[in-house]
Order: sequence, then C-alpha cells, then structure tokens
Amino acid sequence: VQLVESGGGLVQPGGSLRLSCAASGFNLDLWTIGWFRQAPGKEREGVSCINKSDGSTDYTDSVKGRFTISRDNAKKTVYLQMNNLKPDDTAVYYCARSWGTTRDPAWKRGAGFGSWGQGTQVTVSS
Repeated sequence: VQLVESGGGLVQPGGSLRLSCAASGFNLDLWTIGWFRQAPGKEREGVSCINKSDGSTDYTDSVKGRFTISRDNAKKTVYLQMNNLKPDDTAVYYCARSWGTTRDPAWKRGAGFGSWGQGTQVTVSS
C-alpha cells in the first residue's frame, strides 16, 4: 500500500499548482482520500477530502473557492488543483486514505487516516 504525492514547487502569489496523489497496492475506489498540509511550526491541518462512495467533497474554509479536489479511479490518482495561491498556503502537502467519510468533521484533524505519503513541498513566494 502506497500513496505518492507530486506536483509541488515554488509559485508566485496568485499562481496555480496541481498536486497528484498516486495510489498503489489497493483499490482506490474503496477509500476516502484526504489532502493535508503542515507548515513549519504549525499543526497539520486537513485541506480537502473526497469521499469513496459518491465523490462528495469537503474543504477547510481557508481554501474554499480556490482549491478543487478530484479523483480518477481508473488512473488511481487523486488531484488537488490549487488556484490563487497565497503565501499562507506554503506547507508540505500530504495525502492519506481513510475508511470513513467527511460526515465526520474529525477528518480535518486526520482522524482515521493512514498510509500517509511522503509529502510534496509547496512554496508560495514572490
């Protein structure tokens, strides 16, 4: 079982990036996938999550309207499209899987998530 993040980098404020979370060793269709981030000196926070059954999504308030999560089960990949990036978005971004759904708001704390990837650095700076 493995999740591998990619797509991070350095971008100017207002720019865009698309992160990918590639799954292997398990059936992605059966799992809820979340994106999380951790900035230096801060706690990890849930950014966005996409449910396993109906593909419904949830976002933390600070990224609503700017980030979009999607999944392509055939490609075994979950994406996070990030637009209008801000310096506060700078962090290491991780993806992880859960047997639960976003109906439990504890997902934003990472409750029930496992198989964490190694992370990809996103830096927003001019």
